[in-house]
Amino acid sequence: MKILISLLFLVVGLSTVSSQNVTISGIAPAYVGFPIEAFVYQDYLSKVERLVATTSVEKDSTFTLRLTVDNVKKIILKSRNNESFLFVQPNGEYSIFFPDRDKYDPYRPAGNNVEVAFLGLDSLDINYKMLSFQRWVDNFMGNNYYKSTTKPQEFIESLDRFKTNVEKAYKLDTSYYFKTHVRFSIAGLDNIHHVAERNRFEKYDFYLKKSPVEYSNETYMEYTTAFYQKMLPRLSTEANQAVYEGVLQSSPTRVMKALGSEYTLSNLKLRELVMIQLLAEEYVSGQFPETNILTILDSLGTRSLFKEHEEIARNLKARITTLNPGGKAPDFVLIEEGKPTKTIFNYEKRHIYLHFFDPESEQTSKEIPLIKQLNEMYGQYVQFISIYRKAELSEDAKTRISDIEWEVYGLPTSNAIWKNYSIETFPSYTLIDAVGYIVASPALAPTPNGQYETIDKTFFYLKKAWINEHGEGDQRN
Repeated sequence: MKILISLLFLVVGLSTVSSQNVTISGIAPAYVGFPIEAFVYQDYLSKVERLVATTSVEKDSTFTLRLTVDNVKKIILKSRNNESFLFVQPNGEYSIFFPDRDKYDPYRPAGNNVEVAFLGLDSLDINYKMLSFQRWVDNFMGNNYYKSTTKPQEFIESLDRFKTNVEKAYKLDTSYYFKTHVRFSIAGLDNIHHVAERNRFEKYDFYLKKSPVEYSNETYMEYTTAFYQKMLPRLSTEANQAVYEGVLQSSPTRVMKALGSEYTLSNLKLRELVMIQLLAEEYVSGQFPETNILTILDSLGTRSLFKEHEEIARNLKARITTLNPGGKAPDFVLIEEGKPTKTIFNYEKRHIYLHFFDPESEQTSKEIPLIKQLNEMYGQYVQFISIYRKAELSEDAKTRISDIEWEVYGLPTSNAIWKNYSIETFPSYTLIDAVGYIVASPALAPTPNGQYETIDKTFFYLKKAWINEHGEGDQRN
């Protein structure tokens, strides 16, 4: 059976494809007058996004996005806090319906994940194939998953039959991306616990050891990053210590050598990728010296053994350092016609509370009065700044903005603040201290979270500390 399945997935390399046009057109009645943005992941380890196309929904509810791709890509669509995705292939033309939210989902002020509906999707398209295969997997799991614990032998037999049927169904398929997706979807099913499951070394030999590293295939990357997650505790005591010493010396070469003693890292290209993942995990855990890890990532960002890893190292470094508490807050430029242009340096000696909001959302009507109360109590100690994406606004939205008594700016989507502060949903909050370092991002809101916490307590203690230092006479009346 192993030989049979391996033959299915012995896939030839993909020939080079030049960049070709893709068109995504559709209907989005809930987004009339609003922008729809298309993003891709720069890589699947950091998941840093890059904007590749943007358009506005016309009055008749239609929109059209045009972009270029050189192979199959996952496209993330965003509008009004909502998010969806589809896959595109070179020369693809897609007609979709972008809903406000899925049928049974409640409205969420922070945004909904929605499923686009395809209109007239070709059976040879990557989306058609992936949706059909996923339906097949879901059906198999629905009928058989319970057996993995109650009737393990029956589950094993069912899984083997499923693999054989998958082999027969897709034997002649010519899509390299799709076959890789199927292969590592099957690998995910092999992770289901049962009495005859492969051990870790067998899974490495069967799925990863001789497979090309598929940086642009989401299913491959998800399987691989999960397989190597929290790798450090899996190492031998000697290898673990050698990795630590390599970090102390800020030496990627020594860390690579230390990892080489682990059997599942015998693939050199995979080992360097896993090293980058491991360093990022240890940076967040705080167990290793952070400065040394950043030095290694800087080195890998300019000179890796494999060129593909340089961008990944740079992106991952940006991901783990951006907006971390204690890290330097990214500079920003607030510029709007009729208002003074300001940067972060205009607010020295005061904390900054950035409030990113959607003026079209009814949630804004609940927030503004609460922020107004906070501004009245703590405005002498904290600079409140509300920021929204500049667009055509309804009269209700204009009224909400006019009710704001503190600084408020409408910024275009091209302003770097949206990317630098990782603003993907509204409302979002960031608290910056008086010398320009991140206190919290996301910060607590004026409305209670799941633990009934609000930003009010933070401001109370900030005000108290300020008065203790400067005296009661400086307190705002």
